Amino acid sequence: MSETVSQAGAQPSREAEITAALGSRSIVLVGMMGAGKSSIGRRLAVRLGLPFLDADTEIEAAAGMSIPDIFETHGEPDFRDGEARVIARLLDGGASVLATGGGALLRRETRDRISLKAISIWLKADVDTIMRRVRRRADRPLLRTADPAATVERLIGEREPFYQAADLTIWSREVPHEKIVDECVDALHARLCRGAAIAPASDTLDAT
Repeated sequence: MSETVSQAGAQPSREAEITAALGSRSIVLVGMMGAGKSSIGRRLAVRLGLPFLDADTEIEAAAGMSIPDIFETHGEPDFRDGEARVIARLLDGGASVLATGGGALLRRETRDRISLKAISIWLKADVDTIMRRVRRRADRPLLRTADPAATVERLIGEREPFYQAADLTIWSREVPHEKIVDECVDALHARLCRGAAIAPASDTLDAT
């Protein structure tokens, strides 16, 4: 009896199985601004016992200025150059959960590096959800337009072909953050750990 209990207790958790299967690869969260990449990423990192990294925060630290100031002073092309360099450095640093900026996948070298060194999760959000989350913030340079909602819709149209290439897709919507994290863990376990069962599919979870 005690031997059986001991053996059962020795079984690794799903989180431990995921991190073992990842090895030195990272989990990279991609998607639009306001999709929840940072808030979900922090919680997912805690669940998996991995470091959490935010590419935008690292870019600001490397440049010594805020992202709005980088856009204003140097322009978007220079920002994208720095973004690609920072993401490459972070991915070379070992396993982590990495939240990227909404336009990070516009660079081919960044897409290729993520494909090589990470498992990517697209946090997919619709225009209404994004606008509810970002309208109170003034640190979104690309939304300094006459019609921010139309800008978001345009950006989604331009970027979705790149987001769709992510390894996994999770719908980000107005539910408790832990529910989204649970769905990320389910999808990662199903993807990385052969034979793992995933909860019945619904319109809120799409593992591609």
